[in-house]
Amino acid sequence: MGAPETPTASTETRVSARVDAIAESATLAVDSKAKALKAEGRPVIGFGAGEPDFATPEPIVRAAQEACADTRNHRYSPAAGLPELREAIATKTARDSDYVVQPSQVLVTNGGKQAVYQTFATLLDPGDEVLLPAPYWTTYPEAISLAGGATVEIPTDESTGYLVTLEQLEAARTPRTKVLLFNSPSNPTGAVYPPERIAEIGRWAVEHGIWVVTDEIYEHLVYGDTRHVSMPVVVPELAERCVVLNGVAKTYAMTGWRIGWMIGPNDVIKAAANLQSHLSSNVANVSQRAALEAVSGSLDAVAEMRAAFDRRRRTIVERLSAIPGVNCPEPQGAFYVYPSVKELLGKEIRGTRPRTSAELAEVILEHAEVAVVPGEAFGTPGYFRMSYALGDEDLAEGVRRMGELLSEAR
Repeated sequence: MGAPETPTASTETRVSARVDAIAESATLAVDSKAKALKAEGRPVIGFGAGEPDFATPEPIVRAAQEACADTRNHRYSPAAGLPELREAIATKTARDSDYVVQPSQVLVTNGGKQAVYQTFATLLDPGDEVLLPAPYWTTYPEAISLAGGATVEIPTDESTGYLVTLEQLEAARTPRTKVLLFNSPSNPTGAVYPPERIAEIGRWAVEHGIWVVTDEIYEHLVYGDTRHVSMPVVVPELAERCVVLNGVAKTYAMTGWRIGWMIGPNDVIKAAANLQSHLSSNVANVSQRAALEAVSGSLDAVAEMRAAFDRRRRTIVERLSAIPGVNCPEPQGAFYVYPSVKELLGKEIRGTRPRTSAELAEVILEHAEVAVVPGEAFGTPGYFRMSYALGDEDLAEGVRRMGELLSEAR
């Protein structure tokens, strides 16, 4: 009998199948590529990043500076979050959403992404199904998969304003359905569900014993007469089967500070806190002190951002809609548009015939030096996600370049 074979580079599995299956964040990849091209001297304009182009408000920055010198923040703190921040988040939630919760129902996380992952890791067993309306944020299916769940995608399109219907949800429901992931205002479409549709979906979830994970991180970025409504507020009986996800990133221009949170029933939050105690322990104390200032302070800064985003929203919709082959619905929230480019696919542009929105995005980057995220990243090929959280001049110039290039399509 010969000696056992030693694994070689060609046969050895170096990365687990679970992690190897994770797709890179498409939005971050596009943003990184745009920045790399800029570093090479190319005048790339990027519509990919999902972050405000404003500075974090000065009072929040000062609170962080003071926190750096406070020796209390040089040590470990409770894994679930600073008690005063958990209390402030509960107070802020009642103020902004009319949702009354206790501090014990709040868990502070390292940004919204950790809140998403920990929620599914806490709720799901292998094979549990999660209903996921598409288009969806790129992180959702990856977090569900890592937690052992199965994603059931429910497609929507511009004809319905990217809103899922109760009939679609019911048709997708099976005995294994455990969670509905709900996101309003939506990333990537900017769609906002009307209160009556939210109540209808919430009552359906209660009737069938389905959990709802509702991501409300864009709650303050709604425009015109549109209102953001939190599902457990309009359907109070859902509260015991609902987890609300939120954070400071979008409202306070704090994407880099990495503060998010989960709000849910006490048993779920306690279990998620146990997980976090092993995963990352406490969130950085200085960031928590900054977040405490943010959620305890006024909303004046977000009002200024919202006014700028509203102006840009109307501009980008008008200019994209003027490009032949581009159909751009007007978003009611967040800071994204999600135009359809399906009419352009297969047409010749600069000697190529892009067949997919991913290929078309490559053509636009190469020839117009404009970076957009293709709809494949969000579960719906044939679209682009374009953030209008960038300066007015760049926005206008970027859309102008796109229009000139795409007008060549034949």
